[in-house]
Amino acid sequence: MTSSKSNIGGSPPSGLRAYAAVTASYWAFMLSDGALRMLVLLHFHTLGFSPVQLAYLFVLYEIAGMITNLSAGWIAARFGLTATLYAGLGLQVVALLALAQLDPTWQITASVAFVMAVQGLSGVAKDLAKMASKSAVKLLAPSEGDGLFRWVAVLTGSKNAVKGVGFLLGASLLAVAGFTWATLGMAVVLAVILVAIVLTMPPGLPTGRKGAKFSEVFSKSANINWLSAARVFLFGARDVWFVVGIPVYFYAVLSDGSEGGNRAAFFLIGTFMAVWIIFYGAIQAATPRLLKASSRSERELVGAARTWASLLAIVPAVLAVAVWAAGQPALWLTGVLVIGLLIFGGLFAVNSSLHSYLILAFSKDERVTMDVGFYYMANAGGRLLGTVLSGLTYQLGGVAACLGTAAVMVTLSALTAGRLSPNSKQEALS
Repeated sequence: MTSSKSNIGGSPPSGLRAYAAVTASYWAFMLSDGALRMLVLLHFHTLGFSPVQLAYLFVLYEIAGMITNLSAGWIAARFGLTATLYAGLGLQVVALLALAQLDPTWQITASVAFVMAVQGLSGVAKDLAKMASKSAVKLLAPSEGDGLFRWVAVLTGSKNAVKGVGFLLGASLLAVAGFTWATLGMAVVLAVILVAIVLTMPPGLPTGRKGAKFSEVFSKSANINWLSAARVFLFGARDVWFVVGIPVYFYAVLSDGSEGGNRAAFFLIGTFMAVWIIFYGAIQAATPRLLKASSRSERELVGAARTWASLLAIVPAVLAVAVWAAGQPALWLTGVLVIGLLIFGGLFAVNSSLHSYLILAFSKDERVTMDVGFYYMANAGGRLLGTVLSGLTYQLGGVAACLGTAAVMVTLSALTAGRLSPNSKQEALS
């Protein structure tokens, strides 16, 4: 697990200080991203949007993420990592300000089109920030032992914990301040954070190279292509229940239709989503220790990717059967789902953390932004697939159909991860 630490258009910065600045930037973004998702989902659900219409609100977000990730690697290689990171934060401020202009008197078609467009802009922002942050870790992490695995696990785990807080923040702001003031307030706070990051970011991260070609984005590495395919199915399996199915199901169980009941449901749903993401993030950060990565070879960690995906597939399958057998929504079943989905979150976190390490381990320093961008394009593709299927499967078969679909997708992820091999002397695709 070594890295030559060659640069891509600049000399490597000193390390911890730059890592802290990149992590703080990513935290700020993910806090707003989590809050925005919960605001949009719950606000439009209370306006009477169907599960499929709710899914449509996030479709352009994921499509924009796919397109952005495909080009973000080239953008960072051409214009530099810090410029790409600042662009992501700045675009999120614009998206929040735009969303605050939503007029409740608009017709549903106009509202959906407007929110889809703004969510698309937010999707561009998120994946610019993500690609820049993850690529920076490859260049900043210590090359000894499991340094790369630990640093990427801490970045990824902590940002998911922060995003979980964002879910709770979004639900709370919707209940207390309302949709418009919540989005305006977040825009102002994020703009202040962006200015502070620009003023305190240490110099030294790669500034880009003029000769970077867009065609370099497409990887010839078999490992990177198989890992990207596994990522599609892994994140599709999460979002197929996470985006629409579970929040809408819980709302049906927890809300009594009154204003007070709706507010209580908002807080409870937001709390569960927050706890799930925070727990998931904590396990991600702890994965190198859980897997004893410092004493294991790359070959063993590659093999672990299939093993942990196979274990993960069992959980949604069992939950799907439990929901199907119960028939009608019930409070006791909600408790079973909460426990089962937390177990899913822990196993999912190990899988996700392994993938995040392997993409950097498989990438060469000189093309890390290209490989990471391609990989996260696949990540966005999985989220897009899961988002569309979340609304569709819930409409057709309820939360049981969402969970059953998740089990199938995780199984496909395990099979795809089985095609990975140790990076040394890896053959490129012809």
